[in-house]
Amino acid sequence: MSFALVVGGGPAGLMAAEALLTRGVPVVLAEAKPSVGRKFLMAGKSGLNLTKIEPAERFHAAYGSSAEALRPMLDAFGPEQVKAWTEALGQKTFAGSTGRLFPTAMKASPLLRAWLARLDAAGLDRRTRWRWTGWDGDATTFDTADGAMSLTPAVTVLALGGASWARLGSDGLWAGILSGSGVGLAPFQPSNAGLRVSWSGHMHPHFGTPLKAIALRAGPLASRGEAMLSARGLEGGGLYPLTPALRDGAALEIDLLPDLSLDEVARRLSRPQGKQSLTAHLRKTLKLTPPALALLQECARPLPRDPAALAGVIKALAVPHEGPRPMDEAISTAGGVPFAELDAGLMLRRKPGVFCGGEMLDWEAPTGGYLLTACMATGSWAGRHAADHFHRKTSRSPEP
Repeated sequence: MSFALVVGGGPAGLMAAEALLTRGVPVVLAEAKPSVGRKFLMAGKSGLNLTKIEPAERFHAAYGSSAEALRPMLDAFGPEQVKAWTEALGQKTFAGSTGRLFPTAMKASPLLRAWLARLDAAGLDRRTRWRWTGWDGDATTFDTADGAMSLTPAVTVLALGGASWARLGSDGLWAGILSGSGVGLAPFQPSNAGLRVSWSGHMHPHFGTPLKAIALRAGPLASRGEAMLSARGLEGGGLYPLTPALRDGAALEIDLLPDLSLDEVARRLSRPQGKQSLTAHLRKTLKLTPPALALLQECARPLPRDPAALAGVIKALAVPHEGPRPMDEAISTAGGVPFAELDAGLMLRRKPGVFCGGEMLDWEAPTGGYLLTACMATGSWAGRHAADHFHRKTSRSPEP
């Protein structure tokens, strides 16, 4: 019997399997780990941010230089479709004040269980501890708990993830197989990563505390949010969107008071200081928090006494750094299979019948629902086009 093979059991692979099954294509899904959805479950530990409900152009802009390549996929399966899909699985959702969409349960496990139950009922053949090792002629080969195995599918969707969080399955080892088959790849780089900063002992009491309501800049990129001070440097959602510039060596600047103008900060600093210390003056006139004051002293001592000069430092505090944390610690990665190596249906030009989806494609986006939505959207797109290819190849008419 002819069937489709999906390699990878993350959100992109599961979505590809769903798209294939919905179109009447039998599916075998092979996953290297003992269970599927491991990174999906990890994402849900802090509240599963499914997507972000906002105007389409703003949503697309989050994908930077890959926005146009991803546009048809995100138009087909974007925020509203993610919401409807989640609720069709019996999981209610709510949107926070920033538009971020979460399941009401705030966990990934109920959603994953419902999803797998639906896929299994549709006939999905799941095979875990099956690690893909490449091709041998027309056969796709695997290392399994029972030794070497091979399958000969009519079509294949590869959804093998990026190169971060190797312990959850995204180890990037597939890159050697594809490059050996002549597929050009963009080198992996960390994305949504913490920043390495060598702190003095002055900062130790503040590790584990957040810098709240700050604005951050690096090169052409800017962000608003929070950043956590840690022994290793800085982390957090406010910092992650700047990773593309920071990994290229851009300087980091932090505006500690983004809701006040430069002139207003200078005006407040011009108030009489009296006998109080400069730190007390800053705390009283500007309401700077202890972590913000500590960072200011760490990066800008000796502080200028002139109110205008000090205001300039507070509004654009330069934070020396040594670049992003190592790739395996990053939330996601840039690099992988460039869109130039794929046709409009995400099929490899050098491997007809083999499609790719998810983080193994060369795109990146900040956290906040953008990552998961694009993984699901590209998986669904690859699965749909793989189904079309399957029906053409097996001379069957597609299901309505």
